[in-house]
Formats: sequence, C-alpha cells, structure tokens
Amino acid sequence: MDTVTRFAPSPTGYLHLGHAYSALFAAEQADGGRFLLRIEDIDGGRCRPEFDAAIAEDLQWLGLSWAAPVRRQSKHMEDYATALETLAGHGLIYPCFCTRKDIQAEIAAAGRAPHGPDGPLYPGTCRRLAATEAAERVAAGAAHALRLMTDDAVRQAGPLHWHDRTEGTQEARPDLFGDVVLARKDTPTSYHLAVTVDDHLQGVTLVTRGMDLFEATHVHCLLQALLDLDMPDYHHHRLLTGADGKRFAKRDRSETLRALRDAGHTPARVRAMAGWEGAA
Repeated sequence: MDTVTRFAPSPTGYLHLGHAYSALFAAEQADGGRFLLRIEDIDGGRCRPEFDAAIAEDLQWLGLSWAAPVRRQSKHMEDYATALETLAGHGLIYPCFCTRKDIQAEIAAAGRAPHGPDGPLYPGTCRRLAATEAAERVAAGAAHALRLMTDDAVRQAGPLHWHDRTEGTQEARPDLFGDVVLARKDTPTSYHLAVTVDDHLQGVTLVTRGMDLFEATHVHCLLQALLDLDMPDYHHHRLLTGADGKRFAKRDRSETLRALRDAGHTPARVRAMAGWEGAA
C-alpha cells in the first residue's frame, strides 16, 4: 500500500523555517506515495485568506507539489458534527459552561489540581450538572463547550497502543488530558477531533508532525477507537530552533519564508537554512 502523508498548517500567519522543515519532511516520507496539503482553518477569528494563499505560494516556491484536492477544514464541519453525534450516542459527551476564569477559581479553591501535558486538568464541574439543567441551558443559547468523558471513553475502548517510528510502540494514555474539549459553540470542532477525522477520510497512513504534538496522539488514538477510524503510523520529528535555541514561531517575522525570499534567498538556500538534510 502506498504511503500517504500530509502537511497541515493553519493560515494564521506566514510560514516560517520550522514549517519548511515539516513540509519537506512529510513530502519525503511519502516516498513515492501521496503527499497531501490540508488547511486547518477552524479558528475563524485568527485565520486570514492572505495567509491561506501564501501557504501554497511558499510551498511551491520551495519546490513542493501535492495531490489534489486541498482539504480545508472550514468546509467540512458536517464531518465533525457526525463524529460528535456518534460520541454522543455512546454517552460520552457533555456540555461545559465554565469559562477559563471559572475553571481557575475551582482549581484554586480545591488547593491543587492534577496536571497534564496542557496544564491543570479540568476539574469536572459541569460533568456533575443534572442532564435536564444542562439541556435547558443549551436550549437557552448559553455559551458552552462539548467535552469528552475521558474515563468512560477509556473503559469503552479498552487498552490501546499506537506506534511512533522513532519512539516505538506507545501505550495510549488519554487520561493524561482529562475531559478534553472536542467542540465549542462558536467553533464546532477542536484540533483533536478535526485532525483525527481528517486523517481517516483522507486515507493518511503516516502522520508526520513535530515532537510538540507527540502527547496529543494519546487522545487521537482514543478517538480513532471510539469512532472506528483507521489508525495511521506516526513519525514525530525534531523541532527546528533558531540561533537562540528557541523554536521558530509565526511571530518571528524575519524568519518567514516570505521575508527570506524578499531578502533574495533562493529556495535551495532556504531549504538549507531549514536544516533539511532528510534527517528526523
């Protein structure tokens, strides 16, 4: 079976050297199979059309090409709604009306809170609401998120494992994240849900991404099991850093591919600056 990989940036800024490395890595790992481009534009408040257009322009300038069509998450909200309905049918979703301030206050009142990869875990405040009260608040239009009942989900799914090409077989520990948010009223899907559904629907067989997303795979593995989705292989690559040792970010405007190109650098030079030597 041919390998299918993808590069999936968000159009919230111009691509930088770290993006260049990640895109080149994904394209190489396709190894004669299919390399896809996905635009992860679910954050309508931060995504911009000019950044979307610049992504394709910058990648083509680097010498990359990809299989059509480009999938834009904002055009496929019905796919994520279907996944949420499936999880709700399993009794694994509940509405959460807490603001960040509410959550911080409850954690402070408790004196301490377990920590996960993303910080303190949600204390489960709204999970204790009566179903009738929660339904009435949703019907009244109250702002809310949809959270996964992670402990119940883990019990339903049973023991799970996933494979990373550099770190080997991993035991899935989605409990480390607590009751993760899968959707919000104003953004009807989350990163975790959208990428899991997308990878399945696009037939991705190898997910390549930075080591900063390694832990997220625990959650994605659980969602794959609950939604009966294909589980790809994974390869989490190193993160590119600048001379100061900090990873590249979109705020580093001088290191964007557009700025480097405008400064007269060639594609070959930028590929070298991105440290592209085909290494993990």
